[in-house]
Amino acid sequence: MDHDSDARFEGILSAIEHEGQVSVADLSTRFGVSAVTIRKDLEALERRSLLRRVRGGARGSAPQEEGSFADRLGRSVAAKKAIARRAAELVSHGDVIALDSSTSAFFLALEILDRRDLVVVTNSLRTATVLSEDSDATVILLGGTVRRTSSSTVGELSDVLVGRGSLSTAFVGLSTLSVERGLLELTLAEAEPKRALVAAARRVVALFDSTKADGFGLHSFLPADRVDCLISDVGFPQDHRERWQERGVEVALCEATARSERTPVRPARAG
Repeated sequence: MDHDSDARFEGILSAIEHEGQVSVADLSTRFGVSAVTIRKDLEALERRSLLRRVRGGARGSAPQEEGSFADRLGRSVAAKKAIARRAAELVSHGDVIALDSSTSAFFLALEILDRRDLVVVTNSLRTATVLSEDSDATVILLGGTVRRTSSSTVGELSDVLVGRGSLSTAFVGLSTLSVERGLLELTLAEAEPKRALVAAARRVVALFDSTKADGFGLHSFLPADRVDCLISDVGFPQDHRERWQERGVEVALCEATARSERTPVRPARAG
């Protein structure tokens, strides 16, 4: 994806978020490109489940079952995209990484399509599809039971990566987090694949929008002392930030509306 199309994609998604529905003719005028180009943009965004095409234009992805991937994909979009851009700074050509089934990790996948020779281990069907179709990454999809609502494979996968080498970084989402319990998921089915991914990684980076600070989780998949970095938006409460920093965890907060002004995050440590 080139810079111009990336800028149009953001503009299209922003317009839909604010207006609900947009037309090809309006977008063509707004961005100064042909209707054919806009239709190709909408097709690409629809393939990634970021919008739904309608006659003459597009609208937001239709909410489905509560908690479904499509439903979650439309929440806190600006924050998630800013978080993904920050996290992408940690991914270099040739890295071996893990991306879980969170929407934050999916947005990260969209940011690293230009990285060459990546090996990506994931339990997300959507992430596996977009990386397979739009990048040269080698994609390894974890087995398990397909969970349709989250478009992922779930279940007991604790030893699936044992003895197969290590991952440089695991990028994971979460239901909530605390310094007492670490990173948590609401269901055991969602927690188990994350446990397998983080157990094989030398570095773990949690990606989440600030609303998750007040979330709820039952199953811890990583204790606080195993977390290397938290990446969230500026709404993450100051007291939460300080408590994690006191535990030696790096905390990076992103301004969702300031793409050009970013504080670099340190690159992943070598094994």
